[in-house]
Amino acid sequence: MRPQLIKFTPGYDIKPFDCEDADLNGFLLETDRSIPNAHHHALELLAVTYLIEDMDAEETIAYFSVLNDKIEREITDSTAWNRLSRKLPNIKRRSSHPSVKVGRLAVSKKYQGQQWGRQILAFLKEWFTNDNKTGCRYITVDALKTAQGFYESCDFKVLVTPEENDETVLMYYDLKQYVMEKPCVRDPRSPSAVDPRKQV
Repeated sequence: MRPQLIKFTPGYDIKPFDCEDADLNGFLLETDRSIPNAHHHALELLAVTYLIEDMDAEETIAYFSVLNDKIEREITDSTAWNRLSRKLPNIKRRSSHPSVKVGRLAVSKKYQGQQWGRQILAFLKEWFTNDNKTGCRYITVDALKTAQGFYESCDFKVLVTPEENDETVLMYYDLKQYVMEKPCVRDPRSPSAVDPRKQV
């Protein structure tokens, strides 16, 4: 297996991918402007999508999209907001904090159960703390309720308590935690072994 990180651009020939979720498959493979997809988001500068391809098998292992975001005091549970604010010097406290959102994250069914989702999150933590160019304190995600346990196992916390009928849970990860606990060993098969400075 030779994993490679590819920045998606409109017109790129995407290698076969199927995660068995119609919405996530469609986001990557569709080009119709009437539905959210990586092609349209790239053209409109709304989000950037990255592919992890197996160069030997010529398949797409996984993909993720990222976009700018912020954690706002107005929509955050007061307990969570106070917990966040206590970690920042008084001079830096404000009504919102900069973050990056994981808009989509999906792993091909062939590669599920091999820790790729976990490794992608580890890669993003490294990526946004190593030579951080814009200032980004948190990673956020609107996690499906069925995936909440997975994100909690990757140290994400609930930002807004969902209503009973909500399908997603707004969660966050504090990148300062990663800086303080930065790991020194990584799986060489993982996306974190792919140097983001050497993308194609």
